[in-house]
Amino acid sequence: MSVDDSGSGADAQGDGEDPLALRLEQLILGAERRYTPFQAARSAGVTMELATRFWRAMGFADVGQAKALTEADVLALRRLAGLVEAGLLSEAMAVQVARSTGQTTARLAEWQIDSFLEGLTEPPEPGMTRTEVTYPIVELLLPELEEFLVYVWRRQLAASAGRVVQEADDEEMVDRRLAVAFADLVGFTRLTRRMEEEELGELVEAFETTAADLVAARGGRLIKTLGDEVLYAADDAGTAAEIALRLIETMANDETMPELRVGMAFGTVTTRMGDVFGTTVNLASRLTSIAPRDAVLVDADFAQELIRTGDAPASEAAAAEAAAAAEKEGEEPPRYRFALQPMWQRPVRGLGVVEPWLLTRRTPSEASD
Repeated sequence: MSVDDSGSGADAQGDGEDPLALRLEQLILGAERRYTPFQAARSAGVTMELATRFWRAMGFADVGQAKALTEADVLALRRLAGLVEAGLLSEAMAVQVARSTGQTTARLAEWQIDSFLEGLTEPPEPGMTRTEVTYPIVELLLPELEEFLVYVWRRQLAASAGRVVQEADDEEMVDRRLAVAFADLVGFTRLTRRMEEEELGELVEAFETTAADLVAARGGRLIKTLGDEVLYAADDAGTAAEIALRLIETMANDETMPELRVGMAFGTVTTRMGDVFGTTVNLASRLTSIAPRDAVLVDADFAQELIRTGDAPASEAAAAEAAAAAEKEGEEPPRYRFALQPMWQRPVRGLGVVEPWLLTRRTPSEASD
């Protein structure tokens, strides 16, 4: 919770609050409100300026000088400040930790309340109110969800740490060569005008769930979802290509889903707070906007990476030559997973002239030729 020294938020925690809301807050936080922001900062042994930075980074609202903070808030401040004092984190890095954690868990909490808790707290009997059901449900769920959250976080941390320590040098820990892809629902804006809100929400949820499952199962990493679009990354071009084509194939087999288009690029990517940035990401986004329906466009570097790793031939003529040479030597011919077709070069705003390639899956007959 951020701090407002002017006291403008002092009425935010007034006597008019719902008693159930206060009981739920105490249940979830495990402590009563005891401190004003100034008192919490003093108890934690940090300056008001640093406490304000931490609270705002976590995304909490101004509370003025009301007694709105608990012992848990003091402990959190003390821990972050202790990491800075011990030299384990710089102050800027500690603020980043607070911001990334706040942003991630805020979205998780909103989803759980909107989609999960709301459904569970439907009154089971006529005459009961939702408020009468909410408290015991939260009381039962809280410890289980907390344990599960910590488990998943540790699993994700282990996976991320494993990827980082395998990088060749320190520079690659931040600026890495990755395959980056955007998958975009075609005609989503028109759908928003034709569909009811509930229908639209179900469609978006189905799309995000399908994409997240496919990306994870095939070894990619879902970076973020944007309603009608998902952004994912993979360590190698072959993995990203397989995910893209499976997304297209899966969506094409679902009559309730719009068509999909995917744009991908391969190159150096800067990673920050779980997100990706840089020219490679911008290029993938631009390729998505010009990709045909139910098709995948990749940039020249992505195509060359597939050729280098033997996942795709440079051309069908090259594939035929390689097959003939293998047959002559009595060896198995190369088995390519993908096919690449060069498209017309075109100028792309902010990126100059790019050479898109159409990525497709090679048929069994092509792969065995």
